[in-house]
Amino acid sequence: MSRDPQSYPLPQVFLVDGGPQHAAQQPSLVPCWSFPPAQQSARVRGKRRRCVGPGAALVALLLFLLVFASLGMEAYQIHNVQTELRQLRKIHPLAGSNTPEKQIGLQPEEKKEERAAAHVIGRIEVETFSQKTLRWEPHGARAFTSGAVAYRLEDGALQPNRSGLYHVYSRVELLFGDCSPSSSFVHSVFVRRAGLSSPLTLMEAHRTGFCSQPGRRALTAESYLASALLLRRADRVYVNVSLPQFLSHSHYANFFGLYEV
Repeated sequence: MSRDPQSYPLPQVFLVDGGPQHAAQQPSLVPCWSFPPAQQSARVRGKRRRCVGPGAALVALLLFLLVFASLGMEAYQIHNVQTELRQLRKIHPLAGSNTPEKQIGLQPEEKKEERAAAHVIGRIEVETFSQKTLRWEPHGARAFTSGAVAYRLEDGALQPNRSGLYHVYSRVELLFGDCSPSSSFVHSVFVRRAGLSSPLTLMEAHRTGFCSQPGRRALTAESYLASALLLRRADRVYVNVSLPQFLSHSHYANFFGLYEV
């Protein structure tokens, strides 16, 4: 077989000391690389380091949107508060300094009707000791009348001018200079009412046995009556004592009163 001598590569021959070269180097067999300058490669690396990825940009955009949304919500709330204040000022306008109740939003209270009440104290009259129905002092010291109730000077009655529930009370004190076991007295409160021919007893106390010790001696006895009673308009309430001649001369020991509950 014959082979083509061109299919076999020939060995390369190099000459030393500047001699002629028989075989030229084939350019295709020797690789050649080209390198950029040092300054240019440094610039490229700097640009690559400064580049920002798309994920970081998206996060920054979301943060900006969140800040703007919070600012918008605060502005909206401030606007709502200002609108409510304007409406309140229209509904409740402030008045001048001469009406302090209106400035603080308080309405003047309606004047309440005065409650009926009376308290009268003992009035000792020698010429009236024969009368069992007692007379009283409506003025001075702690005596008073107030509201829808009046004291009748002519007969010693307390007369309410409004029907309702009243607390009625009375106290009497008697001085016995010669007290005996048989000594006793009756203390009562009664009312005269239109349409009734006879008085109506409201309260009554029978005091006896306060001189239980043997022998005659001086002694003080007292009686107190009190109750809540329904009274009608123009009723006349009185106090009776069976032994008025023994009443104490102390004004504060004997009293009579009522007040509306």
